[in-house]
Amino acid sequence: YKKSARIVGEVIGKYHPHGDSAVYESMVRMAQDFNYRYMLVDGHGNFGSVDGDSAAAMRYTEARMSKISMEILRDITKDTIDYQDNYDGSEREPVVMPSRFPNLLVNGAAGIAVGMATNIPPHQLGEIIDGVLAVSENPDITIPELMEVIPGPDFPTAGQILGRSGIRKAYESGRGSITIRAKAEIEQTSSGKERIIVTELPYQVNKAKLIEKIADLVRDKKIEGITDLRDESDRTGMRIVIEIRRDANANVILNNLYKQTALQTSFGINLLALVDGQPKVLTLKQCLEHYLDHQKVVIRRRTAYELRKAEARAHILEGLRVALDHLDAVISLIRNSQTAEIARTGLIEQFSLTEKQAQAILDMRLQRLTGLEREKIEEEYQSLVKLIAELKDILANEYKVLEIIREELMEIKERFNDERRTEIVTSGLET
Repeated sequence: YKKSARIVGEVIGKYHPHGDSAVYESMVRMAQDFNYRYMLVDGHGNFGSVDGDSAAAMRYTEARMSKISMEILRDITKDTIDYQDNYDGSEREPVVMPSRFPNLLVNGAAGIAVGMATNIPPHQLGEIIDGVLAVSENPDITIPELMEVIPGPDFPTAGQILGRSGIRKAYESGRGSITIRAKAEIEQTSSGKERIIVTELPYQVNKAKLIEKIADLVRDKKIEGITDLRDESDRTGMRIVIEIRRDANANVILNNLYKQTALQTSFGINLLALVDGQPKVLTLKQCLEHYLDHQKVVIRRRTAYELRKAEARAHILEGLRVALDHLDAVISLIRNSQTAEIARTGLIEQFSLTEKQAQAILDMRLQRLTGLEREKIEEEYQSLVKLIAELKDILANEYKVLEIIREELMEIKERFNDERRTEIVTSGLET
């Protein structure tokens, strides 16, 4: 773990000349399990709560990247993406991340710019990966078909989404609104009275403010029949208990609470993202297509990088093989040369080597002349020849690139997939 203040300072100094509180708050959100569906930051210390408590000051807390966020950076050193100058030209920064899973859809995004805003809800990782695979296998797939694998958003705080029509509209047009409701159950107490137990809240609802609002409604007699209200939440989970008067109807009170409090909220979906630097409102399918196109570029660039590395190493090994095949002549030439420069030139001329190969021969340690070491060089060379053929095959075949994307996405799904949290309720509510 590193001190949060140090991380914030590095971000401001190297990449983003914003206020320190804006940068720290962004990092804090990434470490909150009620804000991010899959946390990108592993926080150490007080990182706030669902009651709206703010995180401890950055001089006290520590943070590091979570395991899943390493997948956003995976292969970044293999020339998979472009770099640009930072704000003062003193550093280079990535234009875009390789992002080996579709983080924009998985964790969602919210932001306001001049004349535009984005509000992308979070989704379940396995469903989104299945969606990418479905688009890769059938480019003509329709939104209703996609909704069979991606039924809707999946919020970290769970809750229930009412109806599918809002989801479908958002996925088909890029804009829409969905209604999210808390998960509440009516319990019968031993004394015969009823109580409402709330165990899940809508996304981004402040629990403390919600309880305060219910108390205000009871005090102002806008909702009648509630005798007691308490928060029994602990580290094992959320539990808000609303005690109901014996002669009151718990269902009526619960419906009133849905109407008048944040136990039921709406989430306005706006799938706006930058496509080649231009803001565009996208359908769900377009989001997945753009991600797939990006991954094709990442895989091709990574393969080309690995090919360059393999060819460079094979080139050196070819030189070493020539030296080992003409060992006595090479040793004689080197012994009779007055300087390394003369030896290098002699090797290049006598054995038709390149400068790099000649230098590698001069740098070679004597132990590499043993029989075992010579075998190792031959084995490495043969495996590189095979690897180079495979890499060239990948670059020549689009379907091989898609195959690799599918395999790597499935591997991420196996490692990080979990259960869907948000239930989608449709019975009798579909409009």
